[in-house]
Amino acid sequence: MSIKITGTGSFIPSRIEKNTDFYNHKFMNADGSTINSTNEVIVDKFQAITGIQERRYIKPELLNSDIGFYAAEKAIEDAKIDKETLDYIIVAHNYGDVKHDNEQSDTVPSIASRVKHFLQIKNPKCVGYDLLFGCPGWIEGVIHAKAFIASGIAKRCLVIGTETLSRVVDKHDRDSMIYSDGAGAVIVEETDDEGGIIAHESATFALDEAHFIFFGTTNHPESTEQRRYIKMYGRKIYEFALNNVPLAMKSCLEKSGYCIDDVKKILIHQANEKMDEAIVKRFYKLHDMPMPEGIMPMTINTLGNSSVATIPTLYDTILKGQLKNQEINKGDVILFASVGAGMNVNAIVYKH
Repeated sequence: MSIKITGTGSFIPSRIEKNTDFYNHKFMNADGSTINSTNEVIVDKFQAITGIQERRYIKPELLNSDIGFYAAEKAIEDAKIDKETLDYIIVAHNYGDVKHDNEQSDTVPSIASRVKHFLQIKNPKCVGYDLLFGCPGWIEGVIHAKAFIASGIAKRCLVIGTETLSRVVDKHDRDSMIYSDGAGAVIVEETDDEGGIIAHESATFALDEAHFIFFGTTNHPESTEQRRYIKMYGRKIYEFALNNVPLAMKSCLEKSGYCIDDVKKILIHQANEKMDEAIVKRFYKLHDMPMPEGIMPMTINTLGNSSVATIPTLYDTILKGQLKNQEINKGDVILFASVGAGMNVNAIVYKH
């Protein structure tokens, strides 16, 4: 018996927000002071560091639960399963359903319950719950699914990563350019096929690190609004990720019994191109090897950072042959890895 991903699906919003669309924003420092650079310079520096040229936003009438449902439908269809046989629906997100131009997040009922409702699953024993674990939430959801199946509690789970960060960004904060919307979903189930989830690693660092990513007020000092936005200490996150993610990846690989030469692809959270490259280079340096060319597929340049959705949408895109010069073949050993609010770090060694 093995526990594998048998179906994938994603929803990538059609609305494209280009870097040039930020030229008319009034960016300010966190203390409300003026930035002594033109927006063109700010945007060019941003692109050079993050690799992001454009990102995707959902249409005003859509919600996070909607796009999670769309991705789930595709995963169920791809796996060719009866939706009524699902034992769990696990939805990783961080901000719930936030309506367009509305400051309040709606999480009751849970996003998982809403997705189950949209799917019109009648079986009450199909249990839905939400998972708040920062950007590593989808990987953690897959780990949960694996544990349920391995223990005999479940046989088949739907794991979704869905987020609409465009609804929680401060337009006066340069970091707002990082974030995007999207949803990815997978079916995880028991199968006679070989491979699947071989090993995993998870950790939460919550002493000094707990508030590296947080909800805060706008950078505009004259604003009277009470709305709060996603905020972060970028330099601290970069250093934290560089110090901890490669070690988690190395530990996970050691648990799996595979060696570094066996790894064909690393699907890392699409947070920041330079940061991701630094993480993977350090991971290989721990094995006294240079980072192989093409080992780290990237979609951040066109899709931005959609938090929990980045890895499942990347995985689906590769499997569907939609990412140029990238493929995952039967028997390939791949490594999933992520870092995010918590601060949380996790990884999975997976044999396709």
